Amino acid sequence: MKTIKSILSWVIPIVIGLAIAMLVRTYVFEIVRVDGSSMEPNLQNNERVFVLKQEKIKHLSVIVFDAYGADPQATPGTDYVKRVIGMPGDTISYNDGKLYINNKEVPQKFINAYERTTGTAIGAEASKWNLASVAKARGWGNKPEKVPAGEYFVMGDHRSVSNDSRYWGFVKKSEVMGVVKVPFWGSASAKKNVNDRPSDY
Repeated sequence: MKTIKSILSWVIPIVIGLAIAMLVRTYVFEIVRVDGSSMEPNLQNNERVFVLKQEKIKHLSVIVFDAYGADPQATPGTDYVKRVIGMPGDTISYNDGKLYINNKEVPQKFINAYERTTGTAIGAEASKWNLASVAKARGWGNKPEKVPAGEYFVMGDHRSVSNDSRYWGFVKKSEVMGVVKVPFWGSASAKKNVNDRPSDY
């Protein structure tokens, strides 16, 4: 009897601890690894970041989402890290290096002037596009004028290499794991450009 009590005295705390850890990972936050260069210069390949699962998604939030079902080339269990450009109901357009949400220029302070223009252009319509024209050019939608309800338009910060909404369309809210936060050990520039967002967005 003493042996059973002795075993339970250390087994029960372990079980409780594991249960709490699972709940935290499922509903609060977890640590994920960035895979690839699509979020450079702000997030590097193999960098570890927090994903807050209850954080409210806003314009320019960096999110992690299940890419399977959004990107036709993604396999089950593949997660992408991208920045939210368009929220439900938004119109999005690009003109000569400037990105607009609902006809208002987006303050893309998280990348420099060269990075804003290089790679953001699309196909033959290099200097000007909107949701309808990019959907037609890439063949991923029926010329949407706005971001649909319950979905997001996302892009990587490294536009030249990012496989994102410009290629395959929108991300469903139900597929989003959470919002990325750079931990205290991350670089100052990464924390500024990922954790902080322009005040008018």
